[in-house]
Amino acid sequence: MTAMTAHKTSALSVDGLVKTFDVSAPWLNRVVERKPRQYLQAVNDISFEVPLGGCLSLVGESGCGKSTVARLVTGLYRANSGEMRFAPGEDGKPLSAQMIFQDPYASLNPRWRVKNIIAEPIRELKLRNTAAEIDERVAELLKTVGLSASDGDKFPHEFSGGQRQRISIARALASEPRFLVCDEPTSALDVSVQAQVLNLMRRLQDEFGLTYLFISHDMSVVRHMSDRIAVMYLGRIVEEGETEELFAKPRHPYTQMLLQTIPNIEKPHRDRVVAAGEVPSPLKPPSGCTFHPRCPMATAQCARELPAVRTLASGTRVACHLVQDA
Repeated sequence: MTAMTAHKTSALSVDGLVKTFDVSAPWLNRVVERKPRQYLQAVNDISFEVPLGGCLSLVGESGCGKSTVARLVTGLYRANSGEMRFAPGEDGKPLSAQMIFQDPYASLNPRWRVKNIIAEPIRELKLRNTAAEIDERVAELLKTVGLSASDGDKFPHEFSGGQRQRISIARALASEPRFLVCDEPTSALDVSVQAQVLNLMRRLQDEFGLTYLFISHDMSVVRHMSDRIAVMYLGRIVEEGETEELFAKPRHPYTQMLLQTIPNIEKPHRDRVVAAGEVPSPLKPPSGCTFHPRCPMATAQCARELPAVRTLASGTRVACHLVQDA
């Protein structure tokens, strides 16, 4: 994998990204039981662009590869193949990226005070020269995310889930990134707290000119946050488009299924296209279109051939044999 410079209108361009994990049993077990190695292809040849200053959301059911993409983008995993191209920042270097994790408590050191957690990246990157300047910056970041400077003296366990996620956001902002990868940052929070954190993230995006790659399984959340949405299924992107276009006219049957999971007070008894069964094992994905065993409109061609990704006149990209550009 190589990291290059993205087009000026894209903060990040990903082309043909692949990530495979070796999930084989230990060597002795394989010898005794005569089992071959097993490989799980978590991300399978995906391409997308994140608009500079905007938000692209990756959405799909658990196990589709969303979080793996997040870790690939931030360098926590190394891709088997493909390219990632970050746009240059004001200094000419590629945009710096930070990650906001799903579980705010697990991602914070329970033995450190909050001020030390936030100050660590500032010290390591030498973004401030003196201890007084670092303390001032930490206090500023805490106030930015809606906490007080005195909260820096507390430990993570003394805060609620929403407050801990605000601390995680402050720590991510401490290194002064322009690109944030948000891996389901509100899924562990109550609904009312989710709204507060999402509104905070929107405000910070406007205030600091941030770019987001947002990971979620909740379609109502991504509609609130996103400029574009990419729908993933078993390691592939099956549809990608502008948010309102995708909600108004979903083309892929899987996207239609996800949208029908959103409660509708005005039409509680609306007709729904139901997808049968569970998500197949990524260790043994189905042939052809991997969604065909659950698709109510699948044909024999769907079981035989993997659909290519096509760009429609609306700008939506979709991988489905049955979609017509109309």
